[in-house]
Amino acid sequence: MLITGAELPDGRVRDVRTDEGRIAEIEDSLHSLPDEETVDADGLTLLPGAIDAHVHFRQPGHGHKETWATGSRSAAAGGVTTVVDQPNTSPPTVDGAAFDEKAEFAENAAVNYGINGGVNDEWDPDSLLARPVFALGEVFLADSTGEMGIDEALFEDALAAAAEAGIPVTVHAEDADLFDESASGTDAGGAGRDADADLWSQYRTAEAEIAAVEAACEAARGAGVEIHVAHTSTPEAADHADDAGMTTEVTPHHLLLSRDDLDELGTFGRMNPPLRSEARREELYERVADGTVDMVATDHAPHTAAEKEAGLWDAPSGVPGVETMLPLLLAEVRDGGLTLERVRDLVASNPAERFGLAEKGRVEVGYDADLTLVDLDDAEPIRADALHTKCDWTPFEGREAVFPELTVVDGEIVYDGRVGDRFTVGVGTNVRA
Repeated sequence: MLITGAELPDGRVRDVRTDEGRIAEIEDSLHSLPDEETVDADGLTLLPGAIDAHVHFRQPGHGHKETWATGSRSAAAGGVTTVVDQPNTSPPTVDGAAFDEKAEFAENAAVNYGINGGVNDEWDPDSLLARPVFALGEVFLADSTGEMGIDEALFEDALAAAAEAGIPVTVHAEDADLFDESASGTDAGGAGRDADADLWSQYRTAEAEIAAVEAACEAARGAGVEIHVAHTSTPEAADHADDAGMTTEVTPHHLLLSRDDLDELGTFGRMNPPLRSEARREELYERVADGTVDMVATDHAPHTAAEKEAGLWDAPSGVPGVETMLPLLLAEVRDGGLTLERVRDLVASNPAERFGLAEKGRVEVGYDADLTLVDLDDAEPIRADALHTKCDWTPFEGREAVFPELTVVDGEIVYDGRVGDRFTVGVGTNVRA
């Protein structure tokens, strides 16, 4: 494939040739070869495909919320070329048999993928870690969807097992002992968007996250392991992890939404950890912009609108986001909040480096041809009915975003938005296999 006239994140305009799944040439001008597919990228920006290190594609067990086919199509339409699925499915991915079952579903993916292994009281590290596990985690230090919260002793066992296997550990850091039980079960009013969802933020306190991050970093240092802190929602936690030499991710919802949005969102804004104050959100944004935070990942956690329409204390936690992550960040570039090179690092270069994907995350010769083309002048409002996830709503309804024109995985076009939504499915592979 030859992509002509594309602007790279650093502002250079180049022709880019791919061959056998890799970037083969980058030059001022390249001539097309016989029978070579050519993409005219005049006026478009070529980015490395995003790596979403935190998704929940729900299979096995909850295919009514999302499937590997629908979730990966959504990823491709959002410029994401690699996803990492978390273990809290049914059955949970805590042994070799469960890993194998999930891997069969993943064969339907339109993008490349990793499968994380989980930890609970019934996990079998011997059989699990004999599989091509991407990372261990997210290891839940407090219960969330799937009720996989573990105690300190089991966390230390997990750190030791991961260190021996030489794989990363991703941590969901909240300390349930610091939840505000006085808020739990309080009358939250109506259901769905009528619920007083700010009570959820009061219940799962910022202090619970900050303390858990501190404890997790201390345990990791003791085990000689560098952990990765998932969905960091407070600037204090991001600072502590950075000072401890650990890496962090921030979700688009914690980056762009706050407790101020909960009057409108209701239970559609319930997630773990919850939304924080606008002041904390602004400080967290600064950490993302200045490099304290290493990456943005979605924690794409789809539930149907009907499920989210429950009362606050019964509604499931989580929001979709894999298709809107990069488009929202590109809108931030248009608005001046982030640079294009910073966005590239947040969603591609840094995740690739952190998780050992040495041939992904950059538009450079020799790297995997995982790419996405965008028109930074073409912003449009997000509409749930135009997204490709099986989940039928978004917390970002109406927000401006820049969606890709084209997404390429291993040199093959998997999403083409120039001719209507056209997908190629079943081409993704396990990046650890």
